[in-house]
Amino acid sequence: MSAARRPREFTAKTAIRRRRLGRRWLALGAMALLTAAPQASAERVGDPAIGRLTSETERCQECHGSEGISVADKIPNHAGQPADYLVKQLRDFQSGARQHETMTVMAADLAPADIVDIAAYFSGRPAPAGTRNGERSAVRNLVEQGDDSRKVPACFSCHGPAGKGRVADGIAYPLLGGQRLVYLRSQLRNWKSGDRRNSPDGVMNRIAGALSDDEIDGLAAYLATL
Repeated sequence: MSAARRPREFTAKTAIRRRRLGRRWLALGAMALLTAAPQASAERVGDPAIGRLTSETERCQECHGSEGISVADKIPNHAGQPADYLVKQLRDFQSGARQHETMTVMAADLAPADIVDIAAYFSGRPAPAGTRNGERSAVRNLVEQGDDSRKVPACFSCHGPAGKGRVADGIAYPLLGGQRLVYLRSQLRNWKSGDRRNSPDGVMNRIAGALSDDEIDGLAAYLATL
């Protein structure tokens, strides 16, 4: 990420309070001007109209795009992600369960209402299309059928048809199909190395640990095309 796009760290408490007060007034105005179908979260209904403004004032859109399509290959798309998944990731950044130098700073000042509203907004944006629709590769069977001998489930069995994400049994599985290739590859590598550990019951660490580096590269490249 270039210096021009790197979010500034918010360390001045007075500036934070002023910014948050201004954002609340904007949000209240948006409720009268904008209407959209709210997206459900674990505790309350997120308001995508407020979330659109909050994601702009909190500078989410600088990296993840105004429509949830990111501005760089190493930054994930948020458009079409299950709202519950986005809520969990932001809370994990706040708690330290997930580590990222920039996102830890960006999430630190978000109130619970901010989180569900931002998630509702990005979740409601159209999911990204794959980079090369219809392309097939040697990892297709792994994606669609898995590998029982290594206890690797099919990617689609959790992440839904075409890897477009879903919520099942109280667990939010993220959108993978059409996601940024570089981001997918980096996250699979992080799961394998243990640098990332915030999946339910460590399932992604076990799955990625069974994959070869070539398989990780192939999976990331294939999923990005869907």
